[in-house]
Amino acid sequence: MMHHTMIVAFDNPIPASELDQYLKEFEELVKGSGLVESVAARHHIRVPGDDHAPVAIASAVLQLSLPDLDALNATFTMPGAVDLIKRWQSRHPYKAVWVNHEPLS
Repeated sequence: MMHHTMIVAFDNPIPASELDQYLKEFEELVKGSGLVESVAARHHIRVPGDDHAPVAIASAVLQLSLPDLDALNATFTMPGAVDLIKRWQSRHPYKAVWVNHEPLS
């Protein structure tokens, strides 16, 4: 099993309803791909220490659980992924960082 954990940081704050819509569309895309075993997405919970973040303040975290490395590699070329990214980037620019890893526990 592999996990792909992604942290998304919108350049400017967006309304919670729009963040929910982004997460919903992302989840629907990956679930519909047949590549993932599960997907979880949550809003970042802001705390005062975020003001000292050295890189960016997260907007949300998403985690995909995949059966193997081949499935993980295939997610980067999923039909619809580029369209989703371009559409959201044009409305609300964001950056994403991720880590690919085995289960943590």
